[in-house]
Amino acid sequence: MSTPRKPTALFAMNPVHLHELFPPRQMTRLQELVRVDSELVVHDFSDPRATAALAEAEVLVTGWGCPHIDARVLDAAPRLHTVLHAAGSVRSLVSDAFWDRGLTCASAADANAVPVAEYSLAAILLAGKDAFALRERFRRERVHPATTDYSAVGNLGRRVGVIGASRVGRRLLELLRPFDLEVSLYDPYVDEVTAKKLGAVSRSLQDLLRTSDIVSLHAPDLPATRHLLDRERLALIPDGGVLINTSRGALIDHAALTDELTSGRLSAVLDVTDPEPLPASSPLYQLPNVFLTPHIAGSLGNELERLGRTVVDELGRLTRGLPLAHQVGRAELTVSA
Repeated sequence: MSTPRKPTALFAMNPVHLHELFPPRQMTRLQELVRVDSELVVHDFSDPRATAALAEAEVLVTGWGCPHIDARVLDAAPRLHTVLHAAGSVRSLVSDAFWDRGLTCASAADANAVPVAEYSLAAILLAGKDAFALRERFRRERVHPATTDYSAVGNLGRRVGVIGASRVGRRLLELLRPFDLEVSLYDPYVDEVTAKKLGAVSRSLQDLLRTSDIVSLHAPDLPATRHLLDRERLALIPDGGVLINTSRGALIDHAALTDELTSGRLSAVLDVTDPEPLPASSPLYQLPNVFLTPHIAGSLGNELERLGRTVVDELGRLTRGLPLAHQVGRAELTVSA
């Protein structure tokens, strides 16, 4: 019996990420499925070596730093039929020409959603215990705050509002299920029945903001969602509320948010900002009611292997003639990241 022919693949990404995404155990699995040169990692499609490799490539294995796949690139890759993206959104990766030619694309966005949802869960639970404010007080006074009124502290019945039933939003809703929280969801594409199945009460954006102690933002970054939380909507969050953003900074009017935080009316856990990073003069670096991190919620360190593993699993399906598990379609990019 003859051995099935392996498809030819090509890596296209910033080379620094290759061995983070595909450590030895994943690279071994990958090379069992396709013919690929692990020493050739394209980050400029105009490079002569890239041009020669594109002519033979049937599958592109891409990641952060991959050049835009436009019509010129596709003309140089007549055998190409599939792009497997070992990262999240493919919005800036593939062009209209890609979709017009009927090519297939899948991404590791679901895998990348896992650590973002975990970070958000941790932030919610810590915010419910008022851990961020109490830590600042403890660090300042260096004695146990025995006179503190803890009556408003705790996660029993804490009202949590999730904005966006995205991949991250849905994963977060799943992680929130074991806790004694009151969870609300705003997503214009999710009805009440679906929201209930996800473990949340469907609310309008205004109602969610008015009725949530903690708001966690997971909407896509689209023209329609720019400054989704503007000055008027931020004002709806109750006094003492906490805003968590692990999505994109542009979803919030940062001038309005800065005013709310400077006043002390709200607190925030911000892994993303607008701009990113914030200018050195921004008061958010110093405010005691702001927990600011440098875009670390997504996959980092050993979590990158999860993205590579997703791509290798997809290659396994592809070579067996099975449908891809994480295929991305042109239409969904109009409403998702």
